[in-house]
Amino acid sequence: MTETGEVLLGVIALAVAVMAAIQVAAIVMGIRLARRVDQIAMQVDQDLKPLVQNLTALSSEAARTAALAAQQVERFDRVFNNLVTRVDETLVAAQDFVTGPARQGMAIVTGFRAVVDAFRGFREASRRRAVRRPAIDEEESLFIG
Repeated sequence: MTETGEVLLGVIALAVAVMAAIQVAAIVMGIRLARRVDQIAMQVDQDLKPLVQNLTALSSEAARTAALAAQQVERFDRVFNNLVTRVDETLVAAQDFVTGPARQGMAIVTGFRAVVDAFRGFREASRRRAVRRPAIDEEESLFIG
């Protein structure tokens, strides 16, 4: 072999050795990276477990609170409807209490007016008769016969 062939073979061997070293280093770095990723995953898992548990407890508590709030709203609605019904009944009773005697009072007043109008009618009728008689008496006195 020639000297240049040997040099080239030496360069090739050196290049292969460098490539092997780079590959070994890459494999070692890959293993270290995998271990580090595994540690980070475990730490995240440990850190997030309590958070997830707290969120689960919080959401269940929120659901329970919402259910209680819905029950309270329904209860308030029933009480309010009851109140409205009772107020309506009370107003109807009060209206009947006031309008019943008022109607009776109006009937009495109407009857009284009818009696007064009847007496006025009798007075006017007697006045008409009284006014007609003197006129008839005067005409009879003027009659020559």
